[in-house]
Amino acid sequence: MALRMWASSTANALRISTTNNIIAPSFSISRCFSTVIDGLKYASSHEWVKHEGSVATVGITDHAQDHLGEVVFVDLPDIGGSVSQGSSFGAVESVKATSDINCPISGEIVEVNTKLSETPGLINSSPYEDGWMIKVKPSSPSELESLMGSKEYTKFCEEEDSH
Repeated sequence: MALRMWASSTANALRISTTNNIIAPSFSISRCFSTVIDGLKYASSHEWVKHEGSVATVGITDHAQDHLGEVVFVDLPDIGGSVSQGSSFGAVESVKATSDINCPISGEIVEVNTKLSETPGLINSSPYEDGWMIKVKPSSPSELESLMGSKEYTKFCEEEDSH
């Protein structure tokens, strides 16, 4: 009661209305507070793909790294190996768990982010930039069509988190 009286008198002093009228914000607030970037494609296993020219960059999403917690070790494949859509190509070990990383697209591995060996925390601090994992030359670029866009992925995360 005293807190309400203090708030009311403070509001009056500041000339802030204390009526119960609520004004709806002019933007939508998502329950999924993780960053989702337009222009990327997303797998239901929480990996992202950025397809540029003949190369697709792959990493785990902000949502995934947030659920994993602090990443302490990353196991990545060698350059020249091949990956298949939906199959594991490595693992991420965090303070909470070890999780397989699945490739959202099939192809040949043309580059591996070697910085992650010494600084695995880049996955936490920069999942879409410095924390990328592998670059793949896609063998079937049409596989990208089966992945989610940013709006679909945001909705997917919200539904997943509500369970």
